[in-house]
Amino acid sequence: MTRAAAIAVVHHPLYVAPAPARSQYQWNKNGLVRDLLRDLGGALEWHEPEPMPRAWVEAVHDPEYVAEVIETRVPPEKARRIGFPVTEAVAKRAFAVPGGTYLAAKLAQQFGFAANTAGGSHHALHDTGAGYCVFNDLAIAAHRLASEGERVLIVDCDVHQGDGTAALMAERIDVATYSIHAEKNFPVRKARSTLDVPLADGADDAAYMDALTTTLPGLIDDFAPSLILYQAGVDPWEGDRLGRLKLSREGLIVRDKWIATLSRRRGLPLASALGGGYGIDAMEVSARHVASILALGGPD
Repeated sequence: MTRAAAIAVVHHPLYVAPAPARSQYQWNKNGLVRDLLRDLGGALEWHEPEPMPRAWVEAVHDPEYVAEVIETRVPPEKARRIGFPVTEAVAKRAFAVPGGTYLAAKLAQQFGFAANTAGGSHHALHDTGAGYCVFNDLAIAAHRLASEGERVLIVDCDVHQGDGTAALMAERIDVATYSIHAEKNFPVRKARSTLDVPLADGADDAAYMDALTTTLPGLIDDFAPSLILYQAGVDPWEGDRLGRLKLSREGLIVRDKWIATLSRRRGLPLASALGGGYGIDAMEVSARHVASILALGGPD
């Protein structure tokens, strides 16, 4: 594993799918993240993933649900739980995103860090999507990496608990899950991660970092991963539309730099997925994600 001069960034054109009717999800943010990063010029090295093969998706999700997505016949009750109807474009995107998270992990093994410009779909469950997530790219990528002999730790710093990831990876001995989140936020019914760190509403930079720094290193010591998949949600920010925590913009940067430094010092490849970030201004949300990627891939 060698440190790259440029940040390895994974992006696929299929990430930028047209917004389905009645969708509240900001479908343009993946394209805006790409554009903002491209404006940086030579600091980045771009990679395009192969869509995840169906067999690897079916290894984690119910094959009947996978067929519903491919054939765009997801039942209305599942579409409501996801938050939008699954169109042909959405279905193609659902296979591209886990392919991107997997490729980011493989690039991280070479260069130390790589970022996927989508993903972090941590609410998707075995037989349905949920919370704007169709397939769980973190769980799919982790399963495939574990089949290759890796011990994968999924570190989820989204403001919402990674309930789908926790449920899908439960009782695995080669994959562990960590979730630090707002205790009273979505989902109402929490799953059980390997380690959950629930935070009270209004937790600020200091409270967040105290909880993170006193819990994550011990899990790394106990589990001894060979690779980290990082759900780098930026919705713990105090101004996020769906958050209940009070991190400043600087606090998010401190969080990401600490995660990156911890990974480097432990010699662990780190692959990030975009995660949650919500607001009326899509450019503002996208700028938060870009700042996260730059913090993770920048110097200590």
